[in-house]
Amino acid sequence: MKKLALILVIGAVAFMTSCGPSAKEIEAKKVADSTKVADSMAKVQAAQQKIADSIAKVQAQKKVADSIAHQDSIKKHLIKPAKAAKPAPKKAHKK
Repeated sequence: MKKLALILVIGAVAFMTSCGPSAKEIEAKKVADSTKVADSMAKVQAAQQKIADSIAKVQAQKKVADSIAHQDSIKKHLIKPAKAAKPAPKKAHKK
């Protein structure tokens, strides 16, 4: 009876280890997983770039709108135009 139980235990252990994935299957799964991760990262980076481009576009539009509003305020005499800065006098070169 002990020999039969021992044979059954050894058979069960052998059966359990032989049912696992092979080395090729494990490698294929690693490659598929890394490809999936790379694709996901590329999608996230593309979305971030799209957001950054949108922000830059809005900032450029705001700059133009602010400039137009400033010029309009000057035309309506709501604000005074900025005075031109006087150039610094040139120093005489000593010899």
